[in-house]
Amino acid sequence: MMNFEELEEQDGTRFSWNVFPHSRLDATRTVVPISCLYTPLKEREDLPPIFYEPVTCKAPCRAILNPYCQIDVRGKLWICPFCLQRNAFPPHYKDISNTNLPAELLPKYTTIEYTFARGAQIPPIFLFVVDTCLEDDDLKALKDSLVVSLSLLPPHALAGLITFGTMVNTLHELGYGECPKSYVFRGTKEYASKQIQDMLGLSTPIVRPQMQKPGQPLGVQNLGASRFLLPVQQCEFTLTSILEQLQRDPWPVNNDKRPQRCTGVAISVAIGLMESTFPNTGCRIMLFAGGAATEGPGMVVGNELKEPIRSHHDIEKDNIKYYKKSTKFYEALAKRASQNGHIIDIFAGCLDQIGLLEMKSLVNFTGGFMILSDSFTTAIFKQSFQRVFNKDAQGNLQMGFNATLDVQTTREMRVCGLIGHAVSTNKKSPSVAETEIGIANTSEWKMCGITPKTTCAVYFEVVNQHGQPLQPGSRGLIQFVTHYQHSSGQFRLRVTTVARNFAEGNSPQIAGSFDQEAAAVLMARIAVFKAEIDDGPDVLRWLDRMLIRLCQKFADFRKDDPSSFRLSENFSIYPQFMFHLRRSQFLQVFNNSPDETAFYRHALNREDVNNSLIMIQPTLMSYAIDSQPQPVLLDSISIKPDVILLLDTFFHILIFHGETIAQWRKAGYQDQPGYENFKELLESPKADSEELLSDRFPIPRYIVCDQNGSQARFLLSKLNPSTTHVSNVGYGAPQGQAIFTDDVSLQVFMEHLKKLAVSGSS
Repeated sequence: MMNFEELEEQDGTRFSWNVFPHSRLDATRTVVPISCLYTPLKEREDLPPIFYEPVTCKAPCRAILNPYCQIDVRGKLWICPFCLQRNAFPPHYKDISNTNLPAELLPKYTTIEYTFARGAQIPPIFLFVVDTCLEDDDLKALKDSLVVSLSLLPPHALAGLITFGTMVNTLHELGYGECPKSYVFRGTKEYASKQIQDMLGLSTPIVRPQMQKPGQPLGVQNLGASRFLLPVQQCEFTLTSILEQLQRDPWPVNNDKRPQRCTGVAISVAIGLMESTFPNTGCRIMLFAGGAATEGPGMVVGNELKEPIRSHHDIEKDNIKYYKKSTKFYEALAKRASQNGHIIDIFAGCLDQIGLLEMKSLVNFTGGFMILSDSFTTAIFKQSFQRVFNKDAQGNLQMGFNATLDVQTTREMRVCGLIGHAVSTNKKSPSVAETEIGIANTSEWKMCGITPKTTCAVYFEVVNQHGQPLQPGSRGLIQFVTHYQHSSGQFRLRVTTVARNFAEGNSPQIAGSFDQEAAAVLMARIAVFKAEIDDGPDVLRWLDRMLIRLCQKFADFRKDDPSSFRLSENFSIYPQFMFHLRRSQFLQVFNNSPDETAFYRHALNREDVNNSLIMIQPTLMSYAIDSQPQPVLLDSISIKPDVILLLDTFFHILIFHGETIAQWRKAGYQDQPGYENFKELLESPKADSEELLSDRFPIPRYIVCDQNGSQARFLLSKLNPSTTHVSNVGYGAPQGQAIFTDDVSLQVFMEHLKKLAVSGSS
């Protein structure tokens, strides 16, 4: 068995199949496409620092020298494995020999990072866009968090502030020390980029980064911009005092009305300012919204409270007044921002929806963060916001800017597309496939914002025809090239080159190379991508059909005999993942608002295999007196009166006390002498949950509840209902807690799957 985790540690890759079928026909028969979850900036201790330019193949190929290249040390030549051209080594490789190889040719450095001598001329930029239609305590908490964040930014980073409320939004001038000065825009009007430039006096010729003379101070490069965006070390005092004096929006709001909030115009002004002053530069536009946009372009609901904000039901019935227009408005803004490499983050602090569904493209097209919290006073917001500014061992922010990801394949394969937070750059290379999955018809994508956790899913197809056998020992090669601006200002290039063997269609090697965990996540991303376009029931039918076909191909069984059905070890839990995915909040929208659905789907599209699996099939730990904590089935039979359960759904961490435990705790036994082991039992899940919280982003909601309490519903909704209000079966006599549901259990799901698989119908 291959150790998939080790490969992930080395290259940040997890493939659905680790041996590839050798023809197009065989590849379609494997049902799950050849695909890969790739974490471009995965942190590695042992990457050698490389401070020279990479050696590339001749145009149009441009593949980068890697350990799979054949080299001729005598002739000082190398053969590119992607296009088979011969290339001469540059002069500084003249001492190369079989015992003296540069790092990029050593087998252990299939991933390598080049640091270029030229740095970015302009440091990263942070533009805060702040909602002032908030309650006083919410506004105070938000102001405090923003003031703290200034001390977390690099001193040379540029910062700016836009505030918005009713009818107007205000761009604050920071380079004018005598008295606070600001520019005001009407909240009901759509402003073109040119209008914003003229109003702010930014239409004077701009010195572009590439035209600027080295060593020239920033103010000379762009006089207009330096009134609004200044290095933190210069403007921290001014910005702090503006924030501290920031008042709640003074416009009166009747009890039966929502505040008039012009979020769309505020974002539009921010994007207009940035694209006219610093195009193609690392920048974060950070939006803090405490409610829905009710005014001007991009409004998602009217300001009458009797008019509710749209629900999933309204969207299904097409009863949506503002949805299409506002979605189109935000998508146009998101495209402009992504073309200029500008990231947009949305921090929502509101019990109700703020319109994340309409605004999601702002974040998803630009690789921004999306944080959903009930208020800016909550730990979920405060701690998640601080974690945005986490630093690495060298003290640099753990975020990259203006990234592009280029994928190249050998000629037997092509790239079908990518699912993740990116936009296409429309690069039509020979590696582009005809089949489309996700963001397709290109072999390169732009990801404005990227972190060491950002993981994208890339899908491939085999194009080799069935009748043309490949040479024995043939390998398919894929090269991922990520170019980005490091937060220190350096430009860097991360190159990962991976190779996988080809095998005959029915070779047991293919079945043995299946990574069911990665495959479940890769199929989940396709399902969620489809769910954005198709009806929910159609997506579930597609998932079921794919699962049945996979089992028909790889399970052992006698025709029409369900009891003979067997799956080998590396396929055995895949159906279980699909069962939980079908019931998950990614595909079942019941009980979630459209904003929550947008948030959950956003998170699934950025996390790695382990975190995504926790979202799909949460983990459950059981704690009992006199026994070690142990993982238990995500099943209603795991609920017992004398145990404590710790549930991790990625978004929630929940400690659930069984009935007896809850009674003892309420009676105060833990504080009495002689009950030390009970006290320890109560503390143990708390300590473990602290560990889970320590590096999670965003911060999950933390819930402590008792059996039969109202918040126990968070646990019950995730459990497999093997014991329901109608079942007398289960595992023998009914155990655990009966769950009131008409959902089918995993056992019934598996019985149906076996019947359909062995009967040969999908």
